[in-house]
Amino acid sequence: MMGRTIFIDPGRCIGCQACVSACRECDSHRGKSMIHLDYPDEGHSVASLPTVCMHCEDPVAPCAEVCPADAILVTADGVVQQADTTRCIGCANCVNACPFGVPKIDLQAKLQMKCNLCYDRTAYGLAPMCATVCPTGALFYGTLEELQAERPGVQVADSFTFGTTTVTTGVAMVVPADKVQWPVPGGLPVVEINGRDVR
Repeated sequence: MMGRTIFIDPGRCIGCQACVSACRECDSHRGKSMIHLDYPDEGHSVASLPTVCMHCEDPVAPCAEVCPADAILVTADGVVQQADTTRCIGCANCVNACPFGVPKIDLQAKLQMKCNLCYDRTAYGLAPMCATVCPTGALFYGTLEELQAERPGVQVADSFTFGTTTVTTGVAMVVPADKVQWPVPGGLPVVEINGRDVR
């Protein structure tokens, strides 16, 4: 896991869309939001979940691995960048490879779009736009130590299992220590957190 990163706390999200609006304001996105809010049980629950790039570390960014144009670069500090507009061919391989469903294709521009952790800000020590405006702290930017000092008793998951593949990420999900067997958004039960069976 990266030093300073985003921690997603799904239990705190109220679906206000402040993060989506703030993301549109980021200079590198030109009015388009790279974060989206998912409603895992729409029509039956008010639950919402901000979805940002998880900046996969191991295996290194599946989206970048499958890009035939080498358009998706990973910085030395582990940030998986949005596709380079001079190289992206809009093939959507990255969309299909991402286990978290993050990259999107702008059909008009024929380019891949995704969260890049507001690298134009975080490279200079500033928090990503989404985390600066989140009124409930559902998106927390900082170190694990800072998070645990502010929210005693939380655990974070940065390893997620998809079938037989485990993906370790640079962004983490907050999991309350007393509720390790919470349902993953979308209704699937958590069976493993950071490599430990929790059934």
